Amino acid sequence: MNFKNLKEYLAWLYYQYLLLTGIYVLEPWEKSIFNSILFSVVAMVIYTSYVFVPIHVHLALQFFSGVVGGQPESAMALMN
Repeated sequence: MNFKNLKEYLAWLYYQYLLLTGIYVLEPWEKSIFNSILFSVVAMVIYTSYVFVPIHVHLALQFFSGVVGGQPESAMALMN
């Protein structure tokens, strides 16, 4: 894929984004505000999922291993 095709493809994707969100009818300053808010929300969701999801998955695995009948971590540490 050469540079011209990539540029056209990215322009097509941006055009699809404008049509999908309906912001093609907004003025340029309104588009920039909308895009900055959308980017901020997406960045916060990504950061939150990166920080908190692994902790919750770890706690859920600990809980369900205790419910199913796994040994507690303190007993495992004593065995080693």
